[in-house]
Amino acid sequence: MLIEIFKSKIHRVRVTQADLNYVGSVTIDEELLEAANIFEGEKVQIVNNNNGERFETYTIKGERGSGVVCLNGAAARRVQVGDIVIIMAYALMTPEEARTFKPATVFPDENNRLVKNGR
Repeated sequence: MLIEIFKSKIHRVRVTQADLNYVGSVTIDEELLEAANIFEGEKVQIVNNNNGERFETYTIKGERGSGVVCLNGAAARRVQVGDIVIIMAYALMTPEEARTFKPATVFPDENNRLVKNGR
């Protein structure tokens, strides 16, 4: 049996762009993706702290060190530039794997720069 477990989180990043005319996804600074152990193309859940919206999309690598968090396509309608969001990823594991697994959590600063990485 496999269970779905919280794997990664980028906690409280600021939306820097919203592009309705782009073909889907969320563009995230490559440095944040790596620190959170989130892969390009990986499915993520996004929670908007400003309006309570919750939705899923997939990731695209943004320019390293840029702090970019850009919601693209239809997801752009769920946010406004300046909103604070939490980006989470999950993984399927056996119960045995889940007992010892440690998720990656990233806490960027107000400019979406990596300052603290830990559980």
